[in-house]
Amino acid sequence: MQETRLDIARIRAARRMIESVFLDTPLYRCEALEPGLGCTVSIKLETANPVRSFKGRGTEVVASLLADNASRAAVCASAGNLGQALAWSGRGRGLDVTVVASRLATRAKLDRIRALGAGLELVDGDHELARERAAAIARHDGIRLVEDSLDIETCEGAATIGLELVGAEPTFDTVLIALGGGALATGVGYVVKALAPEVEVICVQPLGAPAMTHSWHSRRVITTDSTDTIADGVAGRRPIRAVLDDLLLVADDAVLVQETSIIVGMRMLLDHAGLVVEPSAALGVAAILEDRDRFAGRHVVTIVCGSNVDVDAYHRWVGAAPVHRS
Repeated sequence: MQETRLDIARIRAARRMIESVFLDTPLYRCEALEPGLGCTVSIKLETANPVRSFKGRGTEVVASLLADNASRAAVCASAGNLGQALAWSGRGRGLDVTVVASRLATRAKLDRIRALGAGLELVDGDHELARERAAAIARHDGIRLVEDSLDIETCEGAATIGLELVGAEPTFDTVLIALGGGALATGVGYVVKALAPEVEVICVQPLGAPAMTHSWHSRRVITTDSTDTIADGVAGRRPIRAVLDDLLLVADDAVLVQETSIIVGMRMLLDHAGLVVEPSAALGVAAILEDRDRFAGRHVVTIVCGSNVDVDAYHRWVGAAPVHRS
């Protein structure tokens, strides 16, 4: 594999920095899903931790490094999950954490950021405006700006999931990874391609937030003016060039899925796996639903990446989804 920004030795070192509560998350075959999807399906459950998403792996690495620095303050922009994770990791190490988010972000995520002791600033706009504001705060206050996916620690923290996948039995043929800013996809994809290159790495993004997928297919950064998806955790408009360069080297494909498929995927994960998940976490199931022939006969791992969801919205979405019975 050609050289990326990531490094296996650093990823193994990152694993040693991460609190054990985030490591060795459940990986199991979910036979109840298989009749409806037409393939062997295993779930990597990244929601079984205090912040209910994979983001804590990366923020643990960031916070561990910051704890040894003179400046013990950090700011990030977040749709909710990164902010919760940085707040949790920072609280445990005595760091001063500020999170900038859109006023439109999921209320449950914002409430949890506050509960974890971080400062929270809301902006009237989307996640890209929050990114601009976080950068301005970092410059003004002279503190660490944590940029998800651009900061290699966030990618290599997420990459520890890949170490757990490739060391698992039985082996699998395909891994489906939610694609937003790219930390999860580049991190896990890098480890899989380095240690199990025969496994196909497929990234999945909503049709209503396609910037990174379009960029991957075009091999150049393509931005969009807006997003329109319930999957707020992956709703970016401006891909980062360095992250795209990594993704081009570790992903075999990037696909887009419809909102209806995401909702059906959420309902299937509830009905057949007993999992309440946010929309981003159902992207892998949605990809199988939209292309059953492609995955027929394969053993597919899908990473369930987050479960921070607004309860009222969840009931509206899942209540409207058709029931899939095996």
